[in-house]
Amino acid sequence: MKLWLPLLAVGALALPACSSGDTAETGLFEALSAHCGNSYEGRVESDDPRDADWVSQRLVIEFRECSDDTIRIPLHVGEDHSRTWVVSRTENGLRLKHDHRHEDGSEDVLTQYGGDTEGPVTGLRAEFPADDFSRDLFEREGIPVSMDNVWSLTLTEETLTYALDRPDRHFEAVFNLTETVDTPPPPWGAEG
Repeated sequence: MKLWLPLLAVGALALPACSSGDTAETGLFEALSAHCGNSYEGRVESDDPRDADWVSQRLVIEFRECSDDTIRIPLHVGEDHSRTWVVSRTENGLRLKHDHRHEDGSEDVLTQYGGDTEGPVTGLRAEFPADDFSRDLFEREGIPVSMDNVWSLTLTEETLTYALDRPDRHFEAVFNLTETVDTPPPPWGAEG
């Protein structure tokens, strides 16, 4: 069974300059933006047997596109370039969506799921409970267990942790932000 976790959308041709700053004095969105243009390697930290396929793969995130309102972070799992996390500002906080693509660039049936924070994000951690769109998608696709998903992003000076939690399920991947790695091929569906 293929594991459908987070992903983001695909990118444009150029990387706009992103703001940088002291992460201790900025919010999560600004602190993430400071990494725009960089790629980092990570590893699965959870020990659930359902994650064995990911444990054996090289994980790399790429801060591919940043604007004032949206950050696109492709997640490369080995040779699978189908996933992009999309972090965007909302009127009340932040939104995390997972953009899943096939190799030809078309959207997977399980795509654009995620959720919004339950208010402004003032620190370097945010939780994103599954929104109505996601719950409807999971119900329609026969995976109602995912309706209780809560994704989170936690940033420190040295790491970015992505997690998925729900009853009887915890997935966690930690990315080392202290050392950049070569940028992987463009995510599926990207123009360049």
